[in-house]
Amino acid sequence: MDAAALRERARTLPLDQIDVADPALFEADAQWPYFERLRREDPVHFAVNEAHGPYWSITRYQDIMDVDTNHEVFSSAHGITIADPAGEFRLPMFIAMDPPRHEAQRKVVSPIVSPANLLAMEGLIRSRAAKILDELPVNETFDWVDRVSIELTTQMLATLFDFPFEERRKLTYWSDMATAVPGTERAPTIEF
Repeated sequence: MDAAALRERARTLPLDQIDVADPALFEADAQWPYFERLRREDPVHFAVNEAHGPYWSITRYQDIMDVDTNHEVFSSAHGITIADPAGEFRLPMFIAMDPPRHEAQRKVVSPIVSPANLLAMEGLIRSRAAKILDELPVNETFDWVDRVSIELTTQMLATLFDFPFEERRKLTYWSDMATAVPGTERAPTIEF
């Protein structure tokens, strides 16, 4: 289905059939009308997805903040993505921890991203960002996510983790592998 058809479908599909976990929406960049409709008509939306099971879509800012800050009712420890791995395959992740474990982990990493440390790294951050932007092609299409977002992020993570700079793309690969849905075409590939 092409992007125009997916957008039209967003307008006419019965609410109980809207499933924003459908990868085709994102592949066609057609997800926005679905989220707009959900925000307008059903901001706390329950969906059933055959591949992943039932899930909730929270689409308004204040509702998202209410969920994100009420750890007694809404626990990150039970999963943070639609396709969380089951039982023994679930690894402890900082982002999927509730207080007090989350605060204990955060306390360990906070000094590296403190305002004082980031100020000390300002020159390095600016020079890397400028170099990446200066090297972008002019008048030709390129992948912004790969060339800018991922590259700058992995450069800084390699620095913060004292990880070998020339092997920094392994960080992206490992992250992608940890979050890839098994058996799909979305499994990342990379050459080292």
